[in-house]
Amino acid sequence: MKNRCSRNVRHGAFGVRPLCRWAGAVLVTLTVLLAGAVRAAEVPLVFGVFPNLTARQALKTYTPLAQALERQLGRQVVIYTAADFPTFVARTREGVYDLVLTAPHLAWLARQDAGYRPLLKYSEQVRGLLVARRDSGLASVEGLRGRTVATTDVLALATLAVEKDLAERGLMRGRDYTVQPSGSHTNAIAQVITGRVDAAIVGIHPYRMQPEAVRAQLRALVETPPLSSLTYLAHPRLRDHEAAALRAGLLAFADSPEGGAFLAAGGYGGLVAAEDSEISQFHEYALRAQNLLRERR
Repeated sequence: MKNRCSRNVRHGAFGVRPLCRWAGAVLVTLTVLLAGAVRAAEVPLVFGVFPNLTARQALKTYTPLAQALERQLGRQVVIYTAADFPTFVARTREGVYDLVLTAPHLAWLARQDAGYRPLLKYSEQVRGLLVARRDSGLASVEGLRGRTVATTDVLALATLAVEKDLAERGLMRGRDYTVQPSGSHTNAIAQVITGRVDAAIVGIHPYRMQPEAVRAQLRALVETPPLSSLTYLAHPRLRDHEAAALRAGLLAFADSPEGGAFLAAGGYGGLVAAEDSEISQFHEYALRAQNLLRERR
């Protein structure tokens, strides 16, 4: 470059030295941009999965999706969950997750607290279930008085919805029955099966994922009206084209044979657009969850 600039100067080309400096600046800029792109590709995309399953179940369930997104995006995707709901909500609020899959009322909090943008949701609606062992003699909600009920967490949408149903029937948590958080829907069901608790509040999707031999031992005492399902959201640090690529990757996975098997196994239906207006309908549950979080501090 030095010799080339010298030749141009000798030939009297006006402004060649500034041109050489400009060319050098362009090279530096391109180098910085390319280095930034390489670093971006090297930084894994963090996928936060709502802890309604055990950590092992979440990893097994969502690994095919993460691998499909890696192929689509050309970027490593790592799956994270949390030990409990409050930790997951806190990490979402702190922006730990680039892509987050969460319940609609917690999606409302994610949007309000951290600016997450809704991408897609599962089309099959969810319901909260109150289940008991079929041979327990507990045949109606009236028999729940004085009993212990396992839940995945008091913040879970299924828990809030079932408790609302029970309250409308005159049964209040803490007064008429005791709640025992268990960490996951699977654990809550296991406690019912083993007789450690009298009943459990679970979501219909995790319930359907249980082996048939387990479900055959249970009866549903309460089934709530349908509710919107889990929602995928992107953190605002992802630019528009990155969020669009994520959305396209999720839809491509849903349309693949592997994605079809994934959706069928969870009873999720398909993937459809997640609208801000629909998430807003869950503000009552979201505020209830927010109050419960404050009580825990």
